[in-house]
Amino acid sequence: MKGFSIVIPTYKENQNFLKLIKSIFYQLRHEKKFEVIIVDDNSADGIDESYKKIKNRYKNLKLFIRKKRIRDLTQSCIQGFKLSKFDNVLVMDSDLQHDPKYIKKMIAKFDKNNCDILVACRNFKDRSKVDLGFLRFFLSRFIILLYNFLLGFKTTDPMSGFFLFKKKIFVYNQKKLFGKGYKILVDLIYSSSQNLNIQDLLINFRKRKFNKSKMNLNILFLILYFLIVRFLEKSFKK
Repeated sequence: MKGFSIVIPTYKENQNFLKLIKSIFYQLRHEKKFEVIIVDDNSADGIDESYKKIKNRYKNLKLFIRKKRIRDLTQSCIQGFKLSKFDNVLVMDSDLQHDPKYIKKMIAKFDKNNCDILVACRNFKDRSKVDLGFLRFFLSRFIILLYNFLLGFKTTDPMSGFFLFKKKIFVYNQKKLFGKGYKILVDLIYSSSQNLNIQDLLINFRKRKFNKSKMNLNILFLILYFLIVRFLEKSFKK
């Protein structure tokens, strides 16, 4: 079905929930074929109560509570993909760093250039426009350089959590996905067997309002582990 589904994974982001939803629906007030799917990783922070207060106002808003023992952003995204009803899926974070004002620009460029994936990229040339500490900034840059060098350049920001893609990419490659961690975009890109038309849209990330980054050593390990596995697979195929 033509249109687009917005999938937003959440964990302890209830403080941002209402503001984010209001902003998304305001930006898309003239759009008819879209839905917003919130997949919460069993936060137990009151997001279900917040949802109940506004669900009658926003008919195409859905909340799914993922009640699993192990929390995982990638699995939350995958759950959202499965629940989505439209041909195109837009993924964004719930911490207000991803400004909904860019959604229409992303859709316009995605349609105009017949993209398979459109990535909203952080502006790493200007650190003041990327809400990352000194260490996180350079660590992110280093990991991106590793991915582009070892697996081939696909996008300037494969670690982005803000992107739009054709759902069929997930459907075709679902069984090949690593399916763990906090970076579903890099999984979709480097697990796909298709020659994808991937394009970038440079944006400014906003300051995080509440909560803090979910990045930790375990997530970093999964990111690097995925890189090593895909690099070895690539090397053996030569």
